[in-house]
Amino acid sequence: MKSMLFGAPWLLAHRSMLAVDQPRKISLYGSDYVMWKDAIGDIHALPNACPHMGAMLSEGWCETNSGTSTVTCPFHALAFDGKGCTILPGSGKKTLPQLKPLKLFIQGDFIWSYGDHQPKIGIPTVLDDVAKTYNFVGHTADIRVETDLLTMLLNMHDYNHQNGTHRDLFRITEVEFHKFVDQGHHSHAFYEMPTEPYSLLEKVRKPDLFLLPNRLKAHLENHFPSLVIFHGETPLGKIAQCHLFIPEAENRTRTYILLFGQAKHPLFNLLGDSFLNFSKIVVEQDADILGKIYSDTPRKIKLNNEVGMDWVRRNFESFPTVVEPNLSK
Repeated sequence: MKSMLFGAPWLLAHRSMLAVDQPRKISLYGSDYVMWKDAIGDIHALPNACPHMGAMLSEGWCETNSGTSTVTCPFHALAFDGKGCTILPGSGKKTLPQLKPLKLFIQGDFIWSYGDHQPKIGIPTVLDDVAKTYNFVGHTADIRVETDLLTMLLNMHDYNHQNGTHRDLFRITEVEFHKFVDQGHHSHAFYEMPTEPYSLLEKVRKPDLFLLPNRLKAHLENHFPSLVIFHGETPLGKIAQCHLFIPEAENRTRTYILLFGQAKHPLFNLLGDSFLNFSKIVVEQDADILGKIYSDTPRKIKLNNEVGMDWVRRNFESFPTVVEPNLSK
C-alpha cells in the first residue's frame, strides 16, 4: 500500500532506547515485533506473536546464557532465540526456526529496517555524521499518533503552523521564510520566527525559559520520508534535534526525537533535560493538533511558504523516484 511507502528505511530505535534483556514491542507496516538487546549488545527482533497460541512475546521476559539471551513467552514459558528457535518441553532439542527474524540494518547505535520489503531507497548516513560531530543527549517524545504517514509528514513540513500550534510555548508572532533547497529526497529549509519575549519574572519562575531566544532561527534538514533534523544554536552550544517517523499501520504513525548537542559552555551539558523537555512539548503539541483535524476537508486555501508540504506530496506520489518540478526557492 502506497500510504506506508513500502521499501523505505525506518529507524526503529536508538540503542539507548533498549534496556538490556527487556523485551520491547515495535510495530512497522501493520505488523508487530518484539525487539530486545542482550548483554553483549546484539539486537534481536522477531514477530511478536508466539507460534504456539499467539501470546505477545513483548509481554514476556528474557533469559540469559553466556551474554546472549532468549525472549520467553508469558503464557507457556517457551523461550525463543534470535533466530526464532525454541526447545519444546521434554524434548531437550532445539527446533527449526518457528519465527522469521525481522531483518535489521544496524549502523552504530541506529537500528534501521525495511520490514519484509525490498529496499527502494538507501539508508541516510546523516545520523552517523551527526553522532560523530555531536554528543548524544537523549531520546524523548516516543508516541503513537492515530494518523496516516502522509498527514504526519505534511504537518512536520508545514512552515506556517509554528505560530499557531506552538504559539503557547514559544510565543511566535510570525514566520519569515528565507530559502528552500530541493535536492530530491533531501532538502533544506531556512526561516526565522520572531517571538513575544517572556518577562524576567516569568524566566525566574521557570529558568528553562532562559534558553529561548527572542528570535528563533530554523534550519531544517529533511530526509524523505523518515527524518527531519532541526539545527539550532544558542549562546551555550549547538543542537541537532532529530525527528523520526515510522508507519506502524495505515492510520497510525509513531514519532520520537533523538537529541544531539555540541557544547560551547560547560553549562550547556547541564541543560540536557531542559532541551529534551522542550522537544517533548513540541511533539505533544503536534500530536494534539493532528487529533483535531477533519482530514476529508476540501483544501480551498493555500498559504505562502507551503513549499515543504509540496515537496512531501511530490515525493510521496512519485516514490521511489524523484520527478519535476524542482521546488528550490
